[in-house]
Amino acid sequence: MDEYVDILDDQGNYTGKVLLKSEVHAKGLFHPTIHVWLFTGKDEVVLQKRSSLKDIFPGHWDVSVAGHIAAGEAPLQSAIRETREELGLEVSPDELQKIGTYTTVKQHRPTIVDRELHHIYICRLTSSPERLILQESEVEAVKLMKINDFLHAIRIPDASDAYVCHPEDYYKPVFDAIRQKNS
Repeated sequence: MDEYVDILDDQGNYTGKVLLKSEVHAKGLFHPTIHVWLFTGKDEVVLQKRSSLKDIFPGHWDVSVAGHIAAGEAPLQSAIRETREELGLEVSPDELQKIGTYTTVKQHRPTIVDRELHHIYICRLTSSPERLILQESEVEAVKLMKINDFLHAIRIPDASDAYVCHPEDYYKPVFDAIRQKNS
């Protein structure tokens, strides 16, 4: 779905400009997104399998919830909205803990360049993953995976054929925060 998003400068500051997401990706402009990692008390995270219809990483296992922040929307509002839209899960602001931000640049093909500032949150999943209501246009499936198993899986050769992979400095603060919540 094409939507309007805010444009950021290279330091992550809002420029006051707004463009359609498709234009932002075509021009490789910097823009804000959210990532929400759902976790259980058993050192597990929820992974979503992206729809095979997605332009970027179709059919790959990814963060529990990921999405673009709509123009004029605050990151926390976006995290709540995207969690409800993609997984049918209602979360309150108090349930989301912001871990920080992470900047990434990925050229998927000549016409799609992602320059994103991810606002990263964690949230304890208190119900069964089977109770989640998946947005079919975005998510094909969800699964629980032990953090150590996930970290091992993304390090094997050709992991990028199955997972959306990020560098270690992306994962470390996320999983450290989750483990701290579980201790």
